[in-house]
Amino acid sequence: MRSKFSTAIFTAVIALLFTACSNEKAASTVDMDKLKADIQAMENAYAAAEKAKDADKVVAYYSDDAVSYSRNEEPTSGKAAIKERIAGRLAKDTSGNYNVYKVVDLFAEGDMAVEIGSWTELSPSGNETDKGHYMSYFQKRDGKYVCVRDMSVTSTPVKAK
Repeated sequence: MRSKFSTAIFTAVIALLFTACSNEKAASTVDMDKLKADIQAMENAYAAAEKAKDADKVVAYYSDDAVSYSRNEEPTSGKAAIKERIAGRLAKDTSGNYNVYKVVDLFAEGDMAVEIGSWTELSPSGNETDKGHYMSYFQKRDGKYVCVRDMSVTSTPVKAK
């Protein structure tokens, strides 16, 4: 009798463990198509805000504790400092050039996502003036993804002086 009872408890525990593991996996499943569309929408909003020279809307992309690693600059820490850097860059830019950002690859698990993207700088007439790649690390906070770290590089060869 005791053997049957022990076997029944053992079987119940194993079944519970399998159920718990499968429920945990189902709960952490990320809809990658939706996430890719959401991240691309964030990139489009970032580009539109840059074009409009609206630093407030550009930094909506970032978390308060973000760190941004820009080309040819030291890292910038914190949303306020990132906004100041972006506002300065936008104020100096009189070229009329604008950027287009594209999600190339996306990895996600739970409340984090890593995007690898490409950027292209275009002149007002639509000619490419520069291009490169970036990587952004996102965390889901208060129900929405925000960029916590980003880094970009140019892939345009340096022109001889």
